[in-house]
Amino acid sequence: MTTIYSPLSLTPTTDDRIEVTITYLEQSARPNLPRPPAPTRKTALMRVENPPLHFYRYLYDLVGAPWNWISRRKMNDKELTALIHDPDVYLYVLYVDGAPAGMAEIDARKTDIHELKFFGLSPDQVGCGLGRFFLTNVLDLAWSREPQVLRLETCSLDHPAALPLYQKFGFAVTDRRSGVVERLKLKNSGGGA
Repeated sequence: MTTIYSPLSLTPTTDDRIEVTITYLEQSARPNLPRPPAPTRKTALMRVENPPLHFYRYLYDLVGAPWNWISRRKMNDKELTALIHDPDVYLYVLYVDGAPAGMAEIDARKTDIHELKFFGLSPDQVGCGLGRFFLTNVLDLAWSREPQVLRLETCSLDHPAALPLYQKFGFAVTDRRSGVVERLKLKNSGGGA
């Protein structure tokens, strides 16, 4: 599950800040990966062109909230719409049994370097065997535009299996940095009895 963070400061962890280690990875060639087994459930991977802002925010929150994804929450509607409607930014949604189950975002605005900006599954799909299937297909899509390099970032707040999975898929660590990010504050949506 990829998270894109910019260290806010070197201030120690507080109630509203969390210390993280950000790991930067890249591939310099398309990996030759074995095809994972097809999922046993009905799945579809679709590109969403010019996604409605509310749908993008829904996916971002669905997939990213457990991992403290916060960067896109800080963007205003105009900035975020311009970014996700850019013709060289690709949003892919994994559907399982008809419901959104994951998202991947590829930023191909630089012709030679593409970035897998976000990648992850919805909480109910984590651990169900879909990660390898989804990542294999997303990497095929990313490399289909023939960049020279494909990059991504992950951090210590992401799922513990994220970094090892990326490395198994041929990504090499290029840098590690420490920083502090803002803690995601979720609104309490539950009601009491």
